[in-house]
Amino acid sequence: MQRGEIKALVTGGASGLGLAVARRVVADGGQVALLDVQAELGAAAARELGASAIFVRCDVTEEAAVDAAVTAAHAAQGGLNLIVNCAGVVGAGKLLGRDGPMSGAFFARVVAINLVGTLLVDKAAAALMRDAAPNAAGERGLIVHTASIAAYEGQIGQIAYSATKAGVIGLVLPMARELARFGIRVMAIAPGLFETPMFAGMSAELRASLGAQVPFPPRLGQPAEFADLVLAIAGNPMLNGETIRLDGAIRMQPK
Repeated sequence: MQRGEIKALVTGGASGLGLAVARRVVADGGQVALLDVQAELGAAAARELGASAIFVRCDVTEEAAVDAAVTAAHAAQGGLNLIVNCAGVVGAGKLLGRDGPMSGAFFARVVAINLVGTLLVDKAAAALMRDAAPNAAGERGLIVHTASIAAYEGQIGQIAYSATKAGVIGLVLPMARELARFGIRVMAIAPGLFETPMFAGMSAELRASLGAQVPFPPRLGQPAEFADLVLAIAGNPMLNGETIRLDGAIRMQPK
């Protein structure tokens, strides 16, 4: 997939990792559709990115809304060849918390957003990619999941979050195998500690302390570095069916 030919859809595109990916796609001459539930932030992001970007409000837990948003993005850009799933919630909570055991409804909500929402976007986009003309290398598109190192080293209080991130990793290989005959690749990135809105409420001292836990570089990752990896994956057709850790070699402790 060459620079300038990317027609992307990014969920969670109004902020954080998703917005960084959108900025990188546009900077490289591509087009991007931002999907998010944050209407004001999403519209502002699209304005910032200019004529190469559109915003579509979408709740990834609603199948009909996802189908409509993906179709709208496809029509506006004349196709889709890069899907980046960044929509998600942290969903912090202990199995046995101060107020009692975790509710099934809480767990189900995190699963609905992080895991089911990813699948709904994937299948809607893949159905449209399948019918597109392939590029010279026979490729029709790339789907990227945002996982987390919590999928491997979930900390206390991350039961729901870790389960969903392990789930999005679990989708990658069987989906890559199934979609291979259409020239559609599937990958995942498992970020470590990144400077995202999740850290916005923390003091500079606390952010620095967290960053110092990373072996090298000893700091929080930058969203632009996540975007760099997405575009590197897009440019290397041999990357398929795998999850890449992007974490500075950190391995999380129990808490």
